[in-house]
Amino acid sequence: MIELLFAMAQPGQGGQEPNLFMSLLPILIIFAIIYFLMIRPQSKRQKEKQQMLEALKKGDDVVTTGGIHGTIEGLREKENQVILRVAKDVKLTVAKNSIASVVGDEQKSD
Repeated sequence: MIELLFAMAQPGQGGQEPNLFMSLLPILIIFAIIYFLMIRPQSKRQKEKQQMLEALKKGDDVVTTGGIHGTIEGLREKENQVILRVAKDVKLTVAKNSIASVVGDEQKSD
């Protein structure tokens, strides 16, 4: 009986080696979760903003990151600047990257 207990307690065939894939699997799962929950959505938002900036045209109503509302009067592509009309005789030149969003037609009616 004691021999049977010793036989069960001893590892068979020199012991099992830990599987490398199984030991790395939790780390790979964590990286996949981080990619799908953080990195991928951020790059998608960045692409959408870049497309929005490329589609800017004269007459668009926009909001800057500083909260200034205005209408695009002109674009300076070489300098990467936008000329905004914020009042009747007031024009501002801002960096194109500072445009946060284009105000849609549904927001103009408010």
